[in-house]
Amino acid sequence: MQILKTYARLFVADLDTALPTYEKLVGTPADLRFPFEQAELAAIGDFLLIAGSPEHTDRFRTTIGPVIVDDLNQLITELTAAEATLTAGPLHSETGRFAYLRHPDGTEVEYVEWSPEVRTRVLA
Repeated sequence: MQILKTYARLFVADLDTALPTYEKLVGTPADLRFPFEQAELAAIGDFLLIAGSPEHTDRFRTTIGPVIVDDLNQLITELTAAEATLTAGPLHSETGRFAYLRHPDGTEVEYVEWSPEVRTRVLA
């Protein structure tokens, strides 16, 4: 299992307002932009912008990530063997599969395995 990418999660009020600043900072357009539940996400460089009202986004503030991995099943096997707890997932999203695991130290991390199409688009 290999970590392919890690994002810094940023919470913004409005994606259309915030995204141009990050596109200028990174020097490229967003790699990904899509709705997720009642929020909207955009990935650009090493930033993941999460837009939406606090009642829809506050629950994401308690987790770290996303951490993009090449094999979600192997990651879950390795971390649960090391006493991590699977708290949600694996679930499917527009970008692939994801799961939340609470590490023995109490940190909860979102792990994502991208679909082949997304992996090629973002990492190629």
